[in-house]
Amino acid sequence: MEVRLQKVIADSGLASRRKAEELIVQGRVTVNGAVVCELGTKVDPGKDHVKVDGRHLKPAPPQTFVMLNKPKNVVSTMSDPGGRGTIADLLPGVHVRVFPVGRLDFDSEGLMLLTNDGELAQLLLHPRHHVPKTYLIKVKGMLAPEHIDALETGIMLDDGRTGPAVVKKVGKATENSWLEITIFEGRKHQVKRMLDAVNHPVLKLKRVRFGPLALGELPTGQYRYLTDREANAMRELARERQDAQAGGMQAMARQARAKRARAKWARNTRSSRRTKASSKRVST
Repeated sequence: MEVRLQKVIADSGLASRRKAEELIVQGRVTVNGAVVCELGTKVDPGKDHVKVDGRHLKPAPPQTFVMLNKPKNVVSTMSDPGGRGTIADLLPGVHVRVFPVGRLDFDSEGLMLLTNDGELAQLLLHPRHHVPKTYLIKVKGMLAPEHIDALETGIMLDDGRTGPAVVKKVGKATENSWLEITIFEGRKHQVKRMLDAVNHPVLKLKRVRFGPLALGELPTGQYRYLTDREANAMRELARERQDAQAGGMQAMARQARAKRARAKWARNTRSSRRTKASSKRVST
C-alpha cells in the first residue's frame, strides 16, 4: 500500500512529520536512488528503498501507547527551550519516539497519553471528535447550584460558548470545593476559564480520565504501557469519531446538493413563468 513519503519517514522514528517534510524539500531524501523533493510523493514501504542523507530508514517501530501521570511543574512537551523539566525526563525506559496527545498546563497534573501513532493522535485531538476528558479539581469557594447549572449548560468565553459539561461534587473543604468535571472539547485552559467565569478559580487540577482510559492508581511521575484492551479501545474510539465525521460530512454534502437542486428548480420555475407571461403579452 502506498503512503506519503513524509509519513514513512515519520513512522520510522527519524523525525516528526513536519521535519520530514523539511528534509524532502531540502533534497535530502531519495527513493530508489532518485532525489525526491515533492511533498505529495507516495511510496510503498515494502518495496521502495527510501534513504535520508544516504542512509536507509530503519523499519517502522510497533505502535506504542504510554500512559503518564504528569506531576505539577513539569512541561507537557518533549523539550523546553527554557530548560525546565519535561515529560521526556519521566520516560527513561521508553526507547520508541513518542509524543503527547494533547497537553496539560505546567501547574496541572494527571493523565497524559503518548504515542507514536500520528494519525490516531490527530483523530483524538480534532475538535470535531469530542473525546471526553475528566478532571478532578479543587476550586475556591462553594459552588451554588446555579453555577453548576451554568457549567453544565455552557459558559460564554471570549472564544465562544462552551459545550455542555458534566459536573459532580465529590467533596468539600472548609472554604473550597472539590469537583469532577467532564468536558468534550479541547480549548486552551478551558476548565480554568470556565471556573473563572463563575468566580470560582481553580486551585488544583488533575486529569483522571481521557476517553476510555482511567488514571487509576498510577503513581505521580510514573508511566506504564497501555494494555492491548486499552490500546484497542483507543483505536476503536478514533474509528468511531472518524466514521461520525465522515457521516456528518456526507450529510452536509447531501444537504448542499439538495439546496442547489432546489435553487435550480426555483430559477427554472421563475424563468418558465416569465416566458409564459411574455408569450401571453405577445399573443394579445
